[in-house]
Amino acid sequence: MGLKERFNKIKEQENQQEESGRDELTMKHEQQKQLFEIKTRLHRKLIEQLDLDALGKLHDKDESRNMVRAMVSNIIDGERLPISGVEREYLIKEIENETFGLGPLEPLIADPTVDEILVNGPQKVFVERFGRLELSAVIFKDEQHLRQIIDRIVSRIGRRVDEASPMVDARLKDGSRVNAIIPPLAIDGSSLSIRKFKKDPLRSEDLILFGSLTKEVITLLEVAVKGKLNVLISGGTGTGKTTLLNILSSFIPDTERIVTIEDAAELQLQQSHVVRLETRPPNVEGKGMIAQRDLVKNSLRMRPDRIIVGEVRGAEALDMLQAMNTGHEGSLTTVHANSARDALSRIETMVLLAGGNLTNRAINRQIASAFHLIIQITRYVDGVRRISKISEITGMEGDVITMQDIMTFRQTGINQERKVEGFFEFTGVKPHFIQRFENEGLLASMKLQSKLIREIY
Repeated sequence: MGLKERFNKIKEQENQQEESGRDELTMKHEQQKQLFEIKTRLHRKLIEQLDLDALGKLHDKDESRNMVRAMVSNIIDGERLPISGVEREYLIKEIENETFGLGPLEPLIADPTVDEILVNGPQKVFVERFGRLELSAVIFKDEQHLRQIIDRIVSRIGRRVDEASPMVDARLKDGSRVNAIIPPLAIDGSSLSIRKFKKDPLRSEDLILFGSLTKEVITLLEVAVKGKLNVLISGGTGTGKTTLLNILSSFIPDTERIVTIEDAAELQLQQSHVVRLETRPPNVEGKGMIAQRDLVKNSLRMRPDRIIVGEVRGAEALDMLQAMNTGHEGSLTTVHANSARDALSRIETMVLLAGGNLTNRAINRQIASAFHLIIQITRYVDGVRRISKISEITGMEGDVITMQDIMTFRQTGINQERKVEGFFEFTGVKPHFIQRFENEGLLASMKLQSKLIREIY
């Protein structure tokens, strides 16, 4: 069957859609499967005619894309497909995405309402919109097609994924976080997770608008960062820890030298004096791996004013604590945990993994003297991520780290639209660091402006 006949078949299916009453999403998937055959043949003809040397000499990306678009248009004319201008543009765009971009994922990457893309094998692509998951109409032709897209993503940053290394963390050009895992570990086909980053980083004003926090909470956090408190952001997967870390880092004065350490670089700091460090996986021979712990150790020799660890996951926790306790104040990091107390337990476990024969009491003393604030973020049933609690570490009682809550989110119920109702409440406890900030003059300009300061007092 030629391209013309195949396209006519697709048109016929579209016309029968209303009459058949079949599920719209299933119909779209079937139409995409038919289109894949057309696109594959058009793409193959493009590769046969494409002068890769000439394409490589074009330094302007727009020139390269225009060249490919023109060639695809000529190929479609040669096939004499009975298509409208909209359908023609769709086919050209799809082949352009296959050539330069991420194939079927490109429309989802460009969609500003999509926060996460979750690929469960070639035939199931879910997206998260406004905090809720839904099955999209996007599919891949087959497992090989999906693997090609995964390889294209990871190869751009010098990483690889194969049977020897079936798991990989990567990032897109815009900083979006990517995780891929392939067979034999992924039984039902390769799995790809993309957590998109906004082109314009979220600001504190945006979080206030979303109901994630209030102006008074932001004032407290701004004072904490400018006052060089060591802050630990705790929360579950997808609660917005990195987003909040970005916002807190924006309060760091532009005169300070910042060193960031991440598994996959995704922080979007706006200061002028930032050194970004990223871990490196082992090579094919299993050598050359650079872990976060190695980068934390090295950062201490780089004269940092602030050290920001994107997420503490392992033995680097010990080196991070030692840095915080030896003059590197104002450091920020995140950890996966469901509560502030759980966050401390996780840090303790990570330090034990680092060895050193430290007792639990000694580790807890290091933690208690290193961190000042723990910010707990929770994703509520309505999909909104909120700061549910801000706690201050006050010291030790025996072997236990003591804390006091400064602010909590009080949930009062759920309305008819399934939206969480509640309010942010300061406990009235005066934080221990207030006196220190007063001595340093940090509160002088805020006492008259902030309701927060009056409430804490």
